[in-house]
Amino acid sequence: MLTMIWQLLRCVCVAGFLATTAAAQSLGVVQSDLLVLDTDRLFTETMFGKMMTTEYQAAREKLSAQNRQIEAELEAEEKLLTELREETAPVEFKALADAFDVKVQNLRRASDKQVRDLERSRDLAPVAFMRTVEPILVELMVETGGTVILDKRSVLLRRDVVDITDMAIARIDQKIGDGKPEGISPDADDPENETSQE
Repeated sequence: MLTMIWQLLRCVCVAGFLATTAAAQSLGVVQSDLLVLDTDRLFTETMFGKMMTTEYQAAREKLSAQNRQIEAELEAEEKLLTELREETAPVEFKALADAFDVKVQNLRRASDKQVRDLERSRDLAPVAFMRTVEPILVELMVETGGTVILDKRSVLLRRDVVDITDMAIARIDQKIGDGKPEGISPDADDPENETSQE
């Protein structure tokens, strides 16, 4: 008899918890100490994250176009140099050829550095993104009564009621849109985010 009473009380408590959770969800506010966040979705689905990705892709396309133009110019210069070979003194031609080789090597080094800097900026973009949206996540954590936000990738078992990803995406879009908040420059003080302006 006592066992049946405990089971009944446990069912009532679970039902009460589920009813409270459902009510909180209907208000759009999840109440939980432990919150789960899908950081990949946060970056790929917010307008701000999409803008950062678009900027990277635009910079990559611009660099590719620039490299193709340089390559075409070097091919034309090499062709002209080859045509001059027959009518130029060997010593003079060697000087021209050496200068061309130095030019090619310098341009290749500069191009390689630009590519490395661009890929580095892509790798650091999620870090800059999270630094910018951190105040919004803290705000959500306070509103939901949370004490810890866990990355979804590090959680083996979870309850959907603590996943605040959709709320976070909506709030970031509302507060930031597709640009950085006025006065916030997440990578301004980070020397690792400095890229070549060549």
